[in-house]
Amino acid sequence: MSELVFTVDTENPRQLKNYLRDNCQISAGLLRRLKNDGGIFVNGNSARTVDMVQNGDTITLRQIENSEIEANPALDVPVVFENDSVVVFDKPAGMPVHPSARHRTDTLGNFFAARYGELVFRPVNRLDKDTSGLCLVAKNSHSANILQGCTHKIYYAAVEGITDKSGTIDAPIARVAESIITRCVREDGRNAVTHYKKIREGNGCSLLEILLETGRTHQIRVHFSHIGFPLAGDDLYGGSRKKITRQALHCGKMCFVCPATHEKITVEAPLPQDISELFR
Repeated sequence: MSELVFTVDTENPRQLKNYLRDNCQISAGLLRRLKNDGGIFVNGNSARTVDMVQNGDTITLRQIENSEIEANPALDVPVVFENDSVVVFDKPAGMPVHPSARHRTDTLGNFFAARYGELVFRPVNRLDKDTSGLCLVAKNSHSANILQGCTHKIYYAAVEGITDKSGTIDAPIARVAESIITRCVREDGRNAVTHYKKIREGNGCSLLEILLETGRTHQIRVHFSHIGFPLAGDDLYGGSRKKITRQALHCGKMCFVCPATHEKITVEAPLPQDISELFR
C-alpha cells in the first residue's frame, strides 16, 4: 500500500478531481485507479472525485500495489538518498536494472523487491548493465509520473585518447540495421546532442564530465566512438578491454525536485575504483 497526503491550499472551494489534477499533478489514469479501488479520502473519510474540498482539508490517496519481481535479499546496493517518495541507488557495474530472461534474480529490481516488499519497481532513469552510478526509483506512480523527463544527470566517462578541453557533439543516432542493441551515427537518425568537459587526463585517456541534451540509447558511447575517442572498455564501439573490463561510464551526479516536498535534491556518487585506476 502506497499513500500520498496533500493539504488543500486554495482561496475558494474546488471540486476534488480538479484540485488533484491542477494543484497536485495527479494524472487522469492514477485518479481513475484510485476511484475504482476506493482509495480517495478527505479528512479521513472516503470521498468522491466530485466532492468539494476547501482550504486546510487533508486529502489522502491510497493505492494498493503488487510487485511481480522476485525478491533477492542476498543483494546489496548502496542507498544514496531516500524519502517517502523516492530512493536513489548507486548501482554497481555488472548489475542490470530490470530482470530479464538471462538475469532473473541479480538485478536492481530484485534488490528493490527485497527491501520494499510489495512496492512496484519504478525506475525513473535506466542505466546499462555495465554502466555504474545513480539510479532514481519512484516509490509510487504519482512520483514516477512527475519525475519523468525532469531529472538533471551528469555522467563521467574515461575515453581513449586526449580530447579537447571541452566540446559538443551534435550527430543523429539510429539503430544499426538488423540489430536490436547496436546504434550508429546516421543522417536519418534521431537528433542527439552531447556536451563534454575534460577534467583529467593520463595514461593515454581523458576523464570527461558529460551532459546530455538528448537521451538516445547508447548516446555517450556512440558519440565518442564517432569522433575517434571510444570509451575505455567499450568493445562494442571500438574501445579496448585491456585496462578495464566494462565501458568506463558512470552516472555521478543527479538533481531533481522531490514530488512530495518540492525540495530540490542533489545527490552524488563517487567515481568507482575501476575507472579511477585508469588515471593512476
